Amino acid sequence: MRMPTKSKTKATVWVVEKGQVRPRLDHLTTEEPLEIRLVPFQKTVAVTMRTPGADFELAAGFLYSEGVVSRREDIRRISYCVDGEQRHNIVNVELRDGLIPDLQPLERHFYTSSACGVCGKASLEALRLRGCPVISSGPTITPEIVYSLPDKLRAAQGIFTATGGLHAAAIFDAQGQLLNLWEDVGRHNALDKLIGTALLSDELPLNNCIVLVSGRSSFEILQKSTTAGVPIVCSVSAPSSLAVSVAKEFGITLIGFLRGERFNIYTGLQRINAA
Repeated sequence: MRMPTKSKTKATVWVVEKGQVRPRLDHLTTEEPLEIRLVPFQKTVAVTMRTPGADFELAAGFLYSEGVVSRREDIRRISYCVDGEQRHNIVNVELRDGLIPDLQPLERHFYTSSACGVCGKASLEALRLRGCPVISSGPTITPEIVYSLPDKLRAAQGIFTATGGLHAAAIFDAQGQLLNLWEDVGRHNALDKLIGTALLSDELPLNNCIVLVSGRSSFEILQKSTTAGVPIVCSVSAPSSLAVSVAKEFGITLIGFLRGERFNIYTGLQRINAA
């Protein structure tokens, strides 16, 4: 049974304006830990700080991005833990019979913050060893389509409008139409929710789609996009050097500093049809 989403928390704040102090009821973005456990191994593979909502999709997307599962059928069931009482901050993922994943690489995820996941602890070599294919296909789009994406993302960010304190990741089709969006205190969590939704709906790979994340593009954003087959990744801020390296090696068009009618292309210029 799903929990009611508690993505916002009420709080009293004191506003100081022109030397005057007044109280006001405000809304904060909820941040709580989520523990992901694998059944029947009874092993915790990650604890991440997240905004509640789409917890099952987050868990599925995380396990897919890390190579624990490779298709929808690898997951038999996802549920909240019931150990005498319902625990909405613990998710149990039951894998199909006979699936014995290599769990050692997941030890680095025992605790991940909402700020940037496990940046710096993973490596480009890990993606090579997993055999992720180079993304050679994908749409060719115009700069006008790219320009339009941030406004569409912001217009769909309902929780951000109320709190002003969280990130978003969105999937668009090749015409720039918004297909799905999730918000979270961690942009990597928001992307896991998107990928998990696609996995559970048998919509992977996302080889004709565009991903846009708020903030910057880190290694982890490009890692997850690579495993999901995303050909074009955009962000409103800068990418890291390792993110550019991943995009270059795996054939992703990486766009940063997408603001107004301007953006930088770091890799994959061939997918942008500029006059």
